[in-house]
Amino acid sequence: MSDTQTSPTYAITNPATGEVEKTFDTATDEQVEAALAAAHAAYTSWKDVPIEERAKVVHRIAELFVERKDELGAIATREMGKPLSEAIGEAEFCGEIFDYFANEGPTLAADQPIKTFSGGKAVVQKLPIGALLGIMPWNYPFYQIARFAAPNLMLGNTIILKHAESVPGSALAVEQIMKDAGLPEGAYVNVFADHGQIETIIADPRIAGVSLTGSERAGAVVASIAGKNLKKCVLELGGSDPYVILDTDDAAAAADTAWETRISNTGQACNSNKRMIVMDDVFDDFVARLTEHAIDLRPGDPAAEEEGTFAPLSSRKAAETLAEQVKDAVDKGATLHAGGVLSDGPAAYYSPAVLTGITKEMRAYREELFGPVAVVYKVTGDEEALELANDTQYGLGGAVFSKDPERAMKIAQRLEVGMSNVNTPAGEGAEVPFGGVKRSGFGRELGPLGMEEFVNKRMFYVAD
Repeated sequence: MSDTQTSPTYAITNPATGEVEKTFDTATDEQVEAALAAAHAAYTSWKDVPIEERAKVVHRIAELFVERKDELGAIATREMGKPLSEAIGEAEFCGEIFDYFANEGPTLAADQPIKTFSGGKAVVQKLPIGALLGIMPWNYPFYQIARFAAPNLMLGNTIILKHAESVPGSALAVEQIMKDAGLPEGAYVNVFADHGQIETIIADPRIAGVSLTGSERAGAVVASIAGKNLKKCVLELGGSDPYVILDTDDAAAAADTAWETRISNTGQACNSNKRMIVMDDVFDDFVARLTEHAIDLRPGDPAAEEEGTFAPLSSRKAAETLAEQVKDAVDKGATLHAGGVLSDGPAAYYSPAVLTGITKEMRAYREELFGPVAVVYKVTGDEEALELANDTQYGLGGAVFSKDPERAMKIAQRLEVGMSNVNTPAGEGAEVPFGGVKRSGFGRELGPLGMEEFVNKRMFYVAD
């Protein structure tokens, strides 16, 4: 994912127009100290609230996300260009996530008995550890918060949230939901911190851990600071997921699904199908169908979502970076079948593209293309497909498709990823863990594993 600016300025810049609509002051050092003090004070009492009572508050958070979905959707569309229906759907999904942890949390956090051989009784308790820092990205401004905040609020941890500089309105809207749901003062605090203040927060003894979703560069910095201060961290650092088509009776339908997956959120999803690996007997029809989808699209208002239009990327800088990556590929021999047009500034439009002929000397082979570019590779056998799928520094997710589920499973079992899928672009749901390996980071969010990260797994032994 894209790196944040060196000197962050919190501002709402509408990517459909390039207009800066509102700016916000960066936090003062005094405000950062107040956030730390409030989060720590809230933890000392929130951790002792019975989990069933915490669940009532978390359930109310879920309700408010759904009740305010239209308002939240409009905010995200304005700030980062997300198509309005997708932004509203994101808010609804947040409701599902908070509800999942409200309902399942007491069971997931229950004591686990251990079989003992020396008499006595032993259990593993799952206890909160303290105030946590969350550093969140702009591409899913509500969902990214939900998958971090929901399990930890259920556990009894408290949260300081540093959101991306480009989505301050989303950050404030979520903070208001937390307050209105009845969280104690300080249990969830938004702070518009700069990079130096982030380091101060992580180093502070009142902070027990940090979770970041962002770029490799940002992850390396945060992990280094956390390690130096002996703090637990969870990192989700993007990906370049393989999407393998071994065979199909309907290349057009397979391409339709692949295209819909790739352009979701205008291609700005960490686990999007950024590398489509297609068997040679399907390749030509598959690419032709993708090209049909990409031809003659025009820039449109993401709030209107008119047929035949596409939404902007999150920022002009993001659009320019993607254009440079594609140009590098074309200059070195790749084929651009459709799209790939950068609009005049200051708006952030880049037309959805189809690209083939990628080779190892091109940036597009190694780098994550964080936007609506369908990159398609031709292969001649299952082992070649697998080798290409795993030839990446990333390891977030991947998918394998075949008429023969056993054939697909044999390849999917060997993908070097944190999430492997058969005959579906991705397993999704509040109950499904999310996270990767290699340079995609470490740790998991959502599902049962979402409550396993920032927790004291305390052994509690009582002798006979």
